[in-house]
Amino acid sequence: MARESFANRTTAILAMAGSAIGLGNIWRFPYMVGQNGGAAFILVYLLSAIFICVPIFISEAYIGKSTQLSTFGAFEKLAPGSAWKWVGLLTVITPIIILSFYSVVGGWSLAYLFKSLTLSFTDASATQEVHGAVFGALVGNKWAGIAWLTGFLVLNFGVVTLGVSKGIEKFTKITTPILFVLMVAIVFYSLSMPGAKAGVDYLVKPDFSKINGHVMLSAMGQAFFSLSLGVGTILTYASYMKKEENLVSTGVYTAVFDLMFALIAGFAIMPAVFAAGIEPGAGPGLIFETLPYIFSTMGRDFPALSAGVAILFFTAVLFAALTSSVSMLEAGVAYFVDHKKMARGKATALVFGFCWIFGSLCCVSTRLFDFCDRLTSDFLMTFGSLLYAVFVGWRLKKADVLQEIPRPIYFIVRWIIPLVIIAIFISNLVMKG
Repeated sequence: MARESFANRTTAILAMAGSAIGLGNIWRFPYMVGQNGGAAFILVYLLSAIFICVPIFISEAYIGKSTQLSTFGAFEKLAPGSAWKWVGLLTVITPIIILSFYSVVGGWSLAYLFKSLTLSFTDASATQEVHGAVFGALVGNKWAGIAWLTGFLVLNFGVVTLGVSKGIEKFTKITTPILFVLMVAIVFYSLSMPGAKAGVDYLVKPDFSKINGHVMLSAMGQAFFSLSLGVGTILTYASYMKKEENLVSTGVYTAVFDLMFALIAGFAIMPAVFAAGIEPGAGPGLIFETLPYIFSTMGRDFPALSAGVAILFFTAVLFAALTSSVSMLEAGVAYFVDHKKMARGKATALVFGFCWIFGSLCCVSTRLFDFCDRLTSDFLMTFGSLLYAVFVGWRLKKADVLQEIPRPIYFIVRWIIPLVIIAIFISNLVMKG
């Protein structure tokens, strides 16, 4: 049976952009900006994304596109008989681990969309503490958490089991543009709020005194997390690109869409946060505690507007979560389909089952959830990116790589990226030590 592929470059870009655009942008990016000095953090983040992460993205995509295979098979084909195939296996396991704990947050996004649809954020008398207690109750109710996690994984199963053309491609063609439209609509509303200008200034006027080692490491880590690097999802999606498609332009467009969406998310959230007089460094609970409070305050004069904005926002959150999680599920499924010759439905059910079991454990154990989050974002993603860069820069034939990757990008992949990532590892050890 012929392997499926994306119909054209546009659908490939939308799929990859959807993979990169996720909760890392809409959930993690705004609170990371708030905790790390605003515009100064954004500046370092953008520079890291452009000069470090885009070359890694292109390298990872090159491996998939040149082999037309998922992670394990790609390394086995390009470096037969070597230990490199275990790198491919590592980047099958990593997205499955990420999807397992990510689905807990995805379940929260599904729950909050339901709450917004049932007009839970229109009570103008509800304080921020009340909304914090609502979120705390959701996190504390393990059975409810598992139920919402299950619903979120079922949505992923429904997309991936349909395949690349009928499932992933159609899903991302619809949801990615809608996601942008929803967030832009929220930006316009956020900017119209009294006091929003302070939030805009926070995002566009850098205070360079805020830039220190911690901010630089946080910004680089966010850039890796935002573009889903080093975990095999980009490689897997690139393996569905047609041979004649231009790899570099696809990678650049994808990165541009991802960066644009992160900035849009910042402008959707931060002006509203400042307008409500809330501390910008509210942390991971920003979109599940702080924003529902902001939505409820809107209801003092316009309850219908409050309800509509809340529904739009949490629809966008759910779509963002799904476009990324679908790519993580596909990375695991593609291994069993390509390497084990398993039927797609059976492979999807197998990966779904593992993610449900491990995700339920993460839902029950906050300690396990935090461990998986730190393991993947602090180590596995950067380590996977390092291995991809070393493989493309040092293991593959230079002449072959230069047929698709321009010489300046190849130089960065071969020399700069390994040094930068090793420096990140060392700095993390020193700072945490």
